Amino acid sequence: MRKLIITGAGLAILALSFLLYNFFKNSKKNPNSKATKIEKTVFVDVAQNSEIPIEITANGNLIAKNKVDVYSEVQGVLQTTGKDFRVGTAYQKGQTLLKINNQEFYASLQSQRSSLQNLIASVMPDLRLDYPESFETWNAYLQNFDINNTLKSLPKAKTSKEKYFISGKNIYVTYYNIKNLEVRLGKYNIKAPFSGVLTEALVTDGTLVRAGQKMGEFIDTSVFELPLSVSASFADMLVKGKSVELFNLEKTKSWKGTVTRINGKIDQSSQTIQIFIEVKGEGLREGMYLEANVTTKSVPEAFELNRKLLVENKAIYVVKNDKLDLITVNPVHFNENSVVVKGITNGEQIVSKSIAGAYVGMPVKIFSEKQQSDKK
Repeated sequence: MRKLIITGAGLAILALSFLLYNFFKNSKKNPNSKATKIEKTVFVDVAQNSEIPIEITANGNLIAKNKVDVYSEVQGVLQTTGKDFRVGTAYQKGQTLLKINNQEFYASLQSQRSSLQNLIASVMPDLRLDYPESFETWNAYLQNFDINNTLKSLPKAKTSKEKYFISGKNIYVTYYNIKNLEVRLGKYNIKAPFSGVLTEALVTDGTLVRAGQKMGEFIDTSVFELPLSVSASFADMLVKGKSVELFNLEKTKSWKGTVTRINGKIDQSSQTIQIFIEVKGEGLREGMYLEANVTTKSVPEAFELNRKLLVENKAIYVVKNDKLDLITVNPVHFNENSVVVKGITNGEQIVSKSIAGAYVGMPVKIFSEKQQSDKK
């Protein structure tokens, strides 16, 4: 009996708890939830089409326009010239770069001149008898003959017989052999072909050099060339004389250059064409890395914007009636960070900064500097 009473009391408590739970559940009122409208603030630029110049950006290393490798054409021991033949030494045009000992060769040359003098002296009696009209001319040449100086031109024969007579005495052969030796004598002194600086030195004073040996490198530091490879599609737009702006790697210095040469051949592997830009100015060095902006043509009725704003390379977002919309554009040229497009109407409000999760119809609010200042 007692167990029945306890069981009945338990069931009654459970039933009462269930009724109270339903009562409180039904009596709770859910507040009316209000839908919130989220608007993102966007930055816009008002489109204004204009004529935009198309620039090709390319880079390369400077090379000296005038550069020579210094070679020896004769053999001998190097002598001092008053300047050390070392890297960084500057020379003026015509100044001696290297001097090779020529005493032995010079003595041989003097011997040949003396032989020519003897040959001319030996024919003087025959000239007096057979060619009296030419005797005085040859006699004056012989009187002024100096074995220590460069040979003067031989007198011209007045008749063919005289010419054959002089030739038969080996005077012409000896004369031209000596002229050849005189030219070779000049190769013992190597002079600067232009004003510049020595950039490579492979010999020093006292070195025995041989014919054909490279002794250094000499460059002109007043004018340089910048070889650039640009897309072959711009070949028809590139012309000689076009002005080019050049920058160093840090973009802290700039120079003005001119297109002087354009290669007539397109590289088959890269489909690029090589152009050469001549540049002068302070602070330029051979091997220096420069970036060039080459203006090719101008595109009318175009607009330039950030490349990140392009959607699938054919569309951009604009703001219409406080909502995002997508319009199709025609990209004309891609720069490193921007793109030139056509097909935008003047006055169009173009989104100027990327929006995360953007979609057509997305409600937006245009950022206003005036509103921002009022809040402050």
